[in-house]
Amino acid sequence: MAIRVNLDLVMVKKRIKSNELAKMVGITEQNLSILKTGKAKAIRFSTLNDLCKSLGCQPGDILEYVENDEQEEKL
Repeated sequence: MAIRVNLDLVMVKKRIKSNELAKMVGITEQNLSILKTGKAKAIRFSTLNDLCKSLGCQPGDILEYVENDEQEEKL
């Protein structure tokens, strides 16, 4: 099982840049990059809340559960 982070796709749809979103959410661009690349091991609910508020989306738009086989096929 794995969680796929679709933050970059949501950002493209909303036409928002990383530096703008980082400022709106109150995190560093480096931490936002870690989230976008799926390298984060966890995310605070407060950060997820601020991301959703800033992007006008739902948590499910950013995070997606995928089976291991499905994720490995896309790599």
